[in-house]
Amino acid sequence: QVQLVESGGGLVQAGGSLRLACAASGSIFSINAMGWYRQAPGKERELVATITSGGSTNYGDSVKGRFTISRDNVKITVYLQMNSLKPEDTAVYYCNLKSFGYNYWGQGTQVTVSS
Repeated sequence: QVQLVESGGGLVQAGGSLRLACAASGSIFSINAMGWYRQAPGKERELVATITSGGSTNYGDSVKGRFTISRDNVKITVYLQMNSLKPEDTAVYYCNLKSFGYNYWGQGTQVTVSS
């Protein structure tokens, strides 16, 4: 069993910054990638950013140049630094871990950006 615990969400004004963290624990034998997805009301869940075990990153088009994903392999934690936030970034942000073809999800953390 794998547990993902997110932290760092909240309310911020447009142009501000937030940093999300996701700590993984449990029966983790191999991690292919960790990352973040988000879902706004009435919309489908979408990719925000992922990072592989080798350090390769991938970003959704809407966040490129503003968000940065990183990871601490010792702590099995992934971070998402979000800068220049916009109201359209408002969503529930979910941590994701991929291992042996399985997807594990966190409970989600709310990010609200006011205009």
